Amino acid sequence: MVLNAGRVVRVAGPLVELDGLGDVAVFDVVDVGPDRLPGEIVAIEGGRVTAQLYEHAGGLCPGTPATARREPLSGRLGPGLLGGVFDGILRRLAAGDPWLRPGQRGGDASFRFRPAVRAGDEVAPGGPVGVASGTAGVEEAVVAPPGVAGPVTWVHGEGTVAGDAVVATVGGRPVPLASPWPVRRARPSARRLDATVPLTTGQRVLDLLFPVAKGSTAAVVGGFGTGKTVLLQQVAKWCDADVIVYVGCGERGNELADAVDELRALEDPRTGRRLAERTVIIANTSNMPVMAREASIYTGMTVAEYFRDQGKDAVLIADSTSRWAEALREFSSRSGELPAEEGFPAGLASALAAFYERAGRVETQGGAEGSVTVIAAVSPPGGDMTEPVTAHTQRFVRSMWTLDRDLAYARHYPAVSWRASFSRDAPGLGTWYARHGDVAWAGRRARIQAVLAEADHLQSVAELVGSAALPGRERVVLLAGRLAREGVLQQSALSANDASCGRAKQAALADAVLAVHDRDQEVVAAGIPATLVEAVDYTPLLRAGPEVGPDDAAGVAARADAVLAAVEQVS
Repeated sequence: MVLNAGRVVRVAGPLVELDGLGDVAVFDVVDVGPDRLPGEIVAIEGGRVTAQLYEHAGGLCPGTPATARREPLSGRLGPGLLGGVFDGILRRLAAGDPWLRPGQRGGDASFRFRPAVRAGDEVAPGGPVGVASGTAGVEEAVVAPPGVAGPVTWVHGEGTVAGDAVVATVGGRPVPLASPWPVRRARPSARRLDATVPLTTGQRVLDLLFPVAKGSTAAVVGGFGTGKTVLLQQVAKWCDADVIVYVGCGERGNELADAVDELRALEDPRTGRRLAERTVIIANTSNMPVMAREASIYTGMTVAEYFRDQGKDAVLIADSTSRWAEALREFSSRSGELPAEEGFPAGLASALAAFYERAGRVETQGGAEGSVTVIAAVSPPGGDMTEPVTAHTQRFVRSMWTLDRDLAYARHYPAVSWRASFSRDAPGLGTWYARHGDVAWAGRRARIQAVLAEADHLQSVAELVGSAALPGRERVVLLAGRLAREGVLQQSALSANDASCGRAKQAALADAVLAVHDRDQEVVAAGIPATLVEAVDYTPLLRAGPEVGPDDAAGVAARADAVLAAVEQVS
């Protein structure tokens, strides 16, 4: 429903000031100009309204007409999301045509619907009423919106339906094929659950040392060239989530285009179909309107919550929240707010906290369990880890994966620093692993961390006095640190065997390094010179990652036995 018409009185980039809109509220959507450019009201003072536009404001001038709607910025949630590429406010981008005409509103015209309930069946909020497939052929559930529950009194028969059609009546209320939801409002759930189930990413340095739980939060922090985007894409490809929502927030268009092409070409190991069929991509690149960048984070979260409410495990990947914060800074400066640290708005910390708070593992209103895990990139300018976005993010996330420039320049990937990273989820996940058969997980993780820490300390000493001047025990620790770095933590995204690593292979590699280290220490303690131990060929163990299959723990154990046999020959 449209309110009174108004007019533009001032234009400042994406910010416009309007008069004559009548009784409106903050966060209401406005349509500006003959092309109905969408915007959102962010301030009201007297009769003057300030709005931010989500498209380029070219051609607008004082006197341009504007109208307001009685609704906040909302995303259309329903079939057609999986496998699609959308802009920052969830308008579909057509394949081969990445540009939307001003005011264009994309979407599938029709779907093939198949009912999953009959008249008289009981449906809970978020419960399925049917299945629909669009032009891409991807089947998605049609579910009852939040607050809609009760007996089915009518359901549409199998056939083709329009994108905005009502397909069922539940509890006396219509259930449309797709329904809008305000992107800045969290979708309701019955209750929150503890985040105690690991999200397996297939990346050893993450799963072994700095794990994240389903429903938890993680941040990938690193300067330019350290591999943030590649690591996020690896997680998107190989993590054990049901749905991936990938938000390209202000990143370069060529990077996002490469990610889309790879996801469309990659086979999902769980289903045998295209990986893109369980992925939603929100492409808001650096050449798109800055305020759509601000909205894209909330849009992605709302889409993830929609799939969570269907009992799925969704992962929201945001690349990057630094660009989102820069959009907040640009808008606050245009609207005349007093700047805080480094020009960011004073509410930056609150905005970050509110965003990460929407992650979680929940019991849905329909009684199922679902989760939204947030993995966000942070790009500190010049690698400054004390700048506001990085500092505030570190307070709110459960895991921090800090990328090290020296590791990246040494071609050690993923370049995750074992010194500057952390995981607050690890203690709880250790209990989960113990209950599911891997009682040694926590001890294995602690020992690998201890070896790496001691080796780093000794490396600084060796650089001063030379490694030959160190006692035999300490030289063996240096050797173990190299085995752990190169044989366990280093991983090639281009290797068919090593792009993803199963839990069994991860455990086998770590156990192999620790077993070799223990035996080396025993040999040196027995009086054998450390030089002979260092001369052993450890190549079979170092090459186990790229040469042994992703789940071949037995193959790793065989290589470890070969290395141990070689150590025995010098004892």
